[in-house]
Amino acid sequence: MSSDPAELWLRGVAANPAAPSDVLLRLLSEQARTTWTILCEERELPADVVEAVLAHPERAIRRRFARNRHAAAEQRGRLVNDVDALVRSALASGPRPRLGRVEALPDEILEHLLTVQDDDSTGQLLTADEIRQELVVSGQISPAFRRRALNHRVAELRYQATGLWLWLTPGQRDALLSDPDPAVREAALRQSRLLDPTAMEKELPEESCHHRGLLLTNYAVSHAVAAQCLADRRDLWSLAHNPHTPGDAVTRLARDPDPDVRERVAARADLDPVLLAELAQDPDSGVRTRALLHPLPRTWPERAAIDRIIGHTAGNTGHTAEIIGAVDDMIVEPPTSWYETCAASTNPLLRRVAASCHRLPEELVHRLAGDPEADVRHLLAYNHPLAPPAIVLDAFIATPLQRPYLLTLPRLPRTGLHHLLDHDDPDVRALAAADAGLARPPLHLLADPEPRVRRAAAANPLLPLDVISSLLDDPEHAEGAAANPGLPAERLHGLLDLSLMARAGADRLTACTRTGLRRGRRRSPLSVRNPSSVHRRRPCMHASA
Repeated sequence: MSSDPAELWLRGVAANPAAPSDVLLRLLSEQARTTWTILCEERELPADVVEAVLAHPERAIRRRFARNRHAAAEQRGRLVNDVDALVRSALASGPRPRLGRVEALPDEILEHLLTVQDDDSTGQLLTADEIRQELVVSGQISPAFRRRALNHRVAELRYQATGLWLWLTPGQRDALLSDPDPAVREAALRQSRLLDPTAMEKELPEESCHHRGLLLTNYAVSHAVAAQCLADRRDLWSLAHNPHTPGDAVTRLARDPDPDVRERVAARADLDPVLLAELAQDPDSGVRTRALLHPLPRTWPERAAIDRIIGHTAGNTGHTAEIIGAVDDMIVEPPTSWYETCAASTNPLLRRVAASCHRLPEELVHRLAGDPEADVRHLLAYNHPLAPPAIVLDAFIATPLQRPYLLTLPRLPRTGLHHLLDHDDPDVRALAAADAGLARPPLHLLADPEPRVRRAAAANPLLPLDVISSLLDDPEHAEGAAANPGLPAERLHGLLDLSLMARAGADRLTACTRTGLRRGRRRSPLSVRNPSSVHRRRPCMHASA
């Protein structure tokens, strides 16, 4: 970290939540460039500052705002027609860092990004198609928009919607196959091959590779391919997982010696009741657990919802909630009523699944908030907007990997944290050190061994103004003190006056130094010569003249 007071003050002022617009606007100058990430990407901004950012001539400023997770999607979306492709790409790739569920972009912004074509008259570093690829994997396209695209008035969006082929109903597929636009019909016909066993058999490579695994795990499988795989004992897990594997092959896979293969069969939505009863008595506990976990009748989206919580392998009782974190909506989600049934289950694995659903009614949220299993409570804290603050705080303390995400949630308590001031974990102490509702300022944490704790304590608005002023002159506390909301606007302007003046002076010195070096380089051929040799040359030159 820099020990330059000007740098520390600038960073602190940029992060100060109470800094008025006229202070923040000064940070958009070139001399404050090092603060642009904090200012434009890592905090909320007043409306007039947002307007200045959107209209700023510096690409770096607009690009950072395009990635600001604190800005509304509608605000970031106004950069959709930015003159610079790197700014549009930053918008398409979404907020950084990617923490939890991402807010979807408005429909009109998505429509533009997904259909715009390149302007050949401008030399851009990225093509419109490359920007589209960023958008597709960004999490900013909601499943609802994807479904609406099937019937969109713009043919290009219907064309792209054919990529959802595996998740479409027969009626939706038929509509695309008979679309009035020939390009859409052609794309739908190509996608229909995914469910044609003969076509997939012809496309299946013999060598083991990603493409072979993709086909055997997700697309149509012919009887001949399934029989060959069984004979070679090859790709059996993929076949057991694939919804399109022929029934006779599934029956053989249910009795395979590999418990991982039997577990995948036990999870299938199309499982025969006789086979399910057989797998419920399997000698492997993981296979039995999966067979008994999910009663018939089942659906494939239900299987996917369970898989994302407890994993795919036999004997696996699930990743911890800390590893799973907040989950995204699937393209096809089970109905909320199914999650409600899971919430009432005596099986803690199904209650974990229920806790991942952000649509659960409030009554069930409170029920799961008191669940005896910590992973249920933590998944609820990550995923539900009505999760009680107490369990969100508990998740923050217990699951360090999820703290960056939890710090973005308004449900995380910011006051009432006195009991955590001396916690062993510095992240927890830092959270408590920022508590503006403490009975007294956290002065003892100004001497904490961890910089982030000292910074949080220095930024606590309970500190007396004279203490804040003294901390501004201490490199260990200057940044936190400059971020303190207790500093009046006049003092913030004063810090900027000193910092920006120092920067401007340093820039002038650097410019003069560079100019001197350039002039020095121009003189260098003579400056290294022996003066006498120069003197001796002159008569020769004169004589030759």
